[in-house]
Amino acid sequence: MQPSQMAYDRAITVFSPEGRLYQVEYAREAVKMGSTTIGIKFKDGVVLVIDKKVRSRLIEPKSIEKIYVIDDHIGAASSGLMADARALVDFARINAQIEKITYGEKISVETLVKKISDYVQQYTQYGGVRPFGTSLLIGGIDDNDISLYETEPSGAFTGYKATCIGKGREVVISLFEKEYQENLDLEGAIMLALKGIKSVLEEPNQPLVVEIGMIRKGENFRILSNEEVDEYIKKFNAMNK
Repeated sequence: MQPSQMAYDRAITVFSPEGRLYQVEYAREAVKMGSTTIGIKFKDGVVLVIDKKVRSRLIEPKSIEKIYVIDDHIGAASSGLMADARALVDFARINAQIEKITYGEKISVETLVKKISDYVQQYTQYGGVRPFGTSLLIGGIDDNDISLYETEPSGAFTGYKATCIGKGREVVISLFEKEYQENLDLEGAIMLALKGIKSVLEEPNQPLVVEIGMIRKGENFRILSNEEVDEYIKKFNAMNK
């Protein structure tokens, strides 16, 4: 960065002459350095898949949580700073419960995404705070409408049929643009997600270690057991020998 740009770099509330908020852009960079996280809509639901490589054999894998149940009908996966993601997930869970207690019905996925995004945007507008260094993929079903959204550190959000956040986003998005089909079933969506994660591994022969969350019409959002995940990985490996 040029010396003349440093003042804009240090304050969240100051735009650069080019109309940029550098701290928000740095928050996006934190997301890009995070785990590869994928969301795919299939014909009767949504699946979230995250690369969950453990960097040290001393770490307890179950202590690393990156897919979250927000409510019975909504789940989320994160990339970026885990502590920031946890704060947003707690905010989302509270608002989902407030909606249920106040109105006696489940919050819609879009309404919850808007509430989260409005909350995130406030942290780009005031001095003394920093933006959230995380993005969320939020998937759910309400009134038989299947939804998948991505939230950004700027407070923007976008709906997708299939998307990726974190490391290797551009590579995975390019793969999805070529191979995604709207009539995928659950297994097809998971196989495509695993192919996306495999395409950005640092070592091609590195084993897949993933966490998977999913929801289908008529079911609650749930995180798949290790045994279920292992079965999908075995099928994927058999298909790609």
